[in-house]
Amino acid sequence: MTTSEFGTELAKLRPTLRTFTYRFTSNREESHDLVQDTILKALTYKDKFKDNTNLKGWLFTIMRNTYINNYRKAQREKTQQDQTKDLYFLNVEDEHTFNRPAESAEFKEAWRNVNAIREELLLPFKMHVTGYKYNEIAEHLQLPIGTVKNRIFHARKEIQKKLADYR
Repeated sequence: MTTSEFGTELAKLRPTLRTFTYRFTSNREESHDLVQDTILKALTYKDKFKDNTNLKGWLFTIMRNTYINNYRKAQREKTQQDQTKDLYFLNVEDEHTFNRPAESAEFKEAWRNVNAIREELLLPFKMHVTGYKYNEIAEHLQLPIGTVKNRIFHARKEIQKKLADYR
């Protein structure tokens, strides 16, 4: 498929993509952004698309993965959007106890258990929890990526065991 044919097919599928976005979001602007991101990624990775495959299915997969990645990124950043006219809630301190886990005994106990794992497992685990990718951790610690994944896996298992013993 030539680039112009590919672009024409993308243009034909744009309304279908827009309709599909409402499975993920009912916000018109987010929907528009998701369609644009999907089309941009499709054009960027056109060489990955194989002829005689389902273009619509390929685009839906790109869209779903883009939405999931954006959602996870927003969760990590804990971004909140203030919908009030004068952005009132951006300046209000959150006084709810359940939103201040540092005050919680369970939270402190969990971190005590995390910090009690072996040192060789602790640093890769903490880096991973704070958002570093496996390859970044491997590069920083000068370890093979398989070793990093293994250490994070074993750190999780040790923490789960300690928490299960605690209860």
